[in-house]
Amino acid sequence: MDALYTAVATANGREGRAVSSDGQIDLALAMPPALGGNGQGTNPEQLFAAGYAACFASALGLVGRQAKVDTGDISVTAEASIGQDATGFGLAVTLRIELPESLEGETGALLVKQAHEVCPYSKATRGNIPVELVIE
Repeated sequence: MDALYTAVATANGREGRAVSSDGQIDLALAMPPALGGNGQGTNPEQLFAAGYAACFASALGLVGRQAKVDTGDISVTAEASIGQDATGFGLAVTLRIELPESLEGETGALLVKQAHEVCPYSKATRGNIPVELVIE
């Protein structure tokens, strides 16, 4: 792959800080209460969910433009869950995609499927973790 951009971030665990090399991110990290923490910071699952939601929404806009379809006001909500699987801890993601009324039905479903094929997060997770697509 010829990299067009490389993001660099450093963290020191779930209880600490995450900082990007350009200073745009400087976050306190903390375990969520559901995992026994105090919840006084963000966590890797929230960061993953935010990145995946943003990336998938952009991919949906891209495939819409390529198909000459106005995607209008789309919204993607990612739910990133952590739990135990056969090998230890694992992730699962549900993407909830809100499409405008003009994209209800087959057209919207096709665009969502195409976005899932081209989204870099979807490519990275494919075959590794469960990802459910829900059109709302």
